[in-house]
Amino acid sequence: MGDMFRSEQMALCQMFIQPEAAYTSVSELGETGSVQFRDLNCNVNIFQRKFVTEVRRCDELERKIRYIETEIKKDGIALPDIQDDIPRAPNPREIIDLEAHLEKTESEMIELAQNEVNMKSNYLELTELRKVLENTQGFFSDQEVLNLDSSNRGAGVVDEATAQHRGRLGFVAGVINRERVFGFERMLWRISRGNVFLKRSDLDAPLNDPATGHPIYKTVFVAFFQGEQLKNRIKKVCTGFHASLYPCPSSHNEREEMVKNVRTRLEDLKLVLSQTEDHRSRVLATVSKNLPSWSIMVKKMKAIYHTLNLFNMDVTKKCLIGECWVPTKDLHIVQKALSDGSAAVGSTIPSFLNVIDTNEQPPTFNRTNKFTRGFQNLIDAYGIASYRECNPALYTCITFPFLFAVMFGDLGHGIILLLFGAWMVLSEKKLARIKNGGEIWNIFFGGRYIILLMGLFSCYTGLIYNDVFSKSMNIFGSNWINNYNTSTVLTNKHLQMPPNTSAVGVYPLGLDPIWQLADNKIIFLNSFKMKLSIIVGVLHMVFGVCMSVCNFVHFKKYSSIFLEFVPQILFLLLLFGYMVFMMFFKWFKYSPHATLQPETPGCAPSVLIMFINMMLFKNTKPFVGCNEFMFDSQEGLQKTFVVIGLICVPWMLLGKPLYIKFTRGRRVSHVKHNGELTGNMELAEGETPLPTGNEQAGGAHEHEEEPMSEVFIHQGIHTIEYVLSTISHTASYLRLWALSLAHAQLSEVLWNMVLSLGLKMPPYTGAIGLFVIFGAWCLFTLAILVMMEGLSAFLHTLRLHWVEFMSKFYEGLGYAFQPFSFKAIIDGEEEE
Repeated sequence: MGDMFRSEQMALCQMFIQPEAAYTSVSELGETGSVQFRDLNCNVNIFQRKFVTEVRRCDELERKIRYIETEIKKDGIALPDIQDDIPRAPNPREIIDLEAHLEKTESEMIELAQNEVNMKSNYLELTELRKVLENTQGFFSDQEVLNLDSSNRGAGVVDEATAQHRGRLGFVAGVINRERVFGFERMLWRISRGNVFLKRSDLDAPLNDPATGHPIYKTVFVAFFQGEQLKNRIKKVCTGFHASLYPCPSSHNEREEMVKNVRTRLEDLKLVLSQTEDHRSRVLATVSKNLPSWSIMVKKMKAIYHTLNLFNMDVTKKCLIGECWVPTKDLHIVQKALSDGSAAVGSTIPSFLNVIDTNEQPPTFNRTNKFTRGFQNLIDAYGIASYRECNPALYTCITFPFLFAVMFGDLGHGIILLLFGAWMVLSEKKLARIKNGGEIWNIFFGGRYIILLMGLFSCYTGLIYNDVFSKSMNIFGSNWINNYNTSTVLTNKHLQMPPNTSAVGVYPLGLDPIWQLADNKIIFLNSFKMKLSIIVGVLHMVFGVCMSVCNFVHFKKYSSIFLEFVPQILFLLLLFGYMVFMMFFKWFKYSPHATLQPETPGCAPSVLIMFINMMLFKNTKPFVGCNEFMFDSQEGLQKTFVVIGLICVPWMLLGKPLYIKFTRGRRVSHVKHNGELTGNMELAEGETPLPTGNEQAGGAHEHEEEPMSEVFIHQGIHTIEYVLSTISHTASYLRLWALSLAHAQLSEVLWNMVLSLGLKMPPYTGAIGLFVIFGAWCLFTLAILVMMEGLSAFLHTLRLHWVEFMSKFYEGLGYAFQPFSFKAIIDGEEEE
């Protein structure tokens, strides 16, 4: 947790690597994931860099792997999961064998696919011919055999010209797509003026497209005509409608013989197709065992060469120079990776690392684990922290689920969230292997620890509210005593229980369950939760303002403590902190057991009215026998607080600009430029670098180069924003009260209007009715109260942290540290 207080200290380093050790060294750095490289070839076209050929080679290997993977998935072969045994980056010499193997496999697959398409095309044609011969049996009769002549028979059998001269009919037969039949029939009628007789029959079973495998619905047709000219027209129409024509003898015996021959050929072709499929499956099954490993190896190799393109070659062409950001805690890891890379290839000249000083802002790197990563992502979604400024994620781990629970305070609903989060946490290894869970599932699983804590805190607030599915628990009994007899209670609907005679002591934990029966329950809970939300909100904002001191001290801006923090905290505490104090003072002073009338609950003034009068310097006439103020000299104290609060406004507005104006000319500092060494900077293993020069400048805007007019405008905007936001942000925390009240009322409505109906049914029918109604109640509870209300409370909690809390000290103007990491590259591509 200590690493999360502020981002890690970063160092800008120069690497000097021998060309023969460059590949293995970068591979080792990719395994560690501790280095973010900078591009030293920004002015060089990407196609003119040194290792562009190797990158293209890896692209070609990836294309072949994708093609083979597509064919494997097409055949339904499962790829093995290698998450527990991820291979390292291959040696460049090993990739030659892999390239040859992939080339051979791809060529074989392309050849098999082409042969399969050709054979399936032949199979489709033979199937269509068989369907034509079988379906045209009903088109011809024994009498028609003497008068009909096939247009596809040879001239040696029947003379076409003689047949047409004698008035005999010719015909063509074939198949056509079913959706084109009506247009085809209409076109034949138009070109022949009704002199073509068309008979058709739809095929019952669909045929398969040889290229795509999609089903095709077709229709067999026979067109009868007379005349050679009409025959040519019909053939042109068939070509235009992509109809397939097949020879069909007019003799019944010839058709029978031809059908037998076609069926024999189909059986032979089916056997060949089956053998081809078996061979294809064996080849793909063999390749599928190693394909995931090959894919990862090629991805790592491509990433290495892409990273090497960011390096610069020295003038002697004997050394590669690279620049990178490295967390100072990981410098020894990087140094060891470079040593291992040089030793792997037997390089005689070791690679070494130089830390250089720079005036550039380093990237922000917050080291997280699986528990804190979700909370850090919430903060980073608002904005990446400036370098070395305080990280709100450390405190968000507690304040976020707590504020959520204030709005979601129900023990039953909290248990549901707790069980869901605990299931994801306990089964995280198994659930992490789910790759196609969808974006929503990935969001839930990524925030599993957030959900777990939100459920846990909701159970606590539900216990404090004494609320379980809108009902109260009678754990400790009630501290209220009924002093009325039975007849009085039954005949009077509006009995009151005075606290001075009916209340005994303080309830041990949370709310007394007797409030569940009270008519003024909502009024009491409104007052309680409204005050609670204001108290929590002011404490949250005060903590945010105090966090700015940590930034000022770290960046050595001690003047800002007096010129910014002091007026801000005074303005907040003397006005709204005082209001919170009056809430507690009112609870302690006024009691039903008081002997003096001014200290009884009836004389307790409204804190809100008192605060408004304080700001407007007004007075309200108290009730007879009561005091306007809670204690002596309160009026003078309030006026003093308001005056000091008003003084804080010009203090914030003018203090910092005037300080900058008077001290600007006195500062003379030396700013080191990029590439300037900090002296004795060749790091041996175990050495610690000197801090970078921007340690004091990061995390806040410097006003050294701004004109004074812009400084005054900038400070004026900040002052107006802080003063107005102090008021609006305090009111914004009332959403804690509003959503808590809405959640409790929705839960009560669901109980009274849904589940209670089943409980009021007669015994026998009620058993069945309660079963159905309970299912509906569970559905509405999960869908509305847990999911919708939970999402609403989550978003409001997120807004309270982003706007009300973090605006007091958080700039969020940094940029993320994006290390060269094989794990991040592989995980990122899997998510896509």
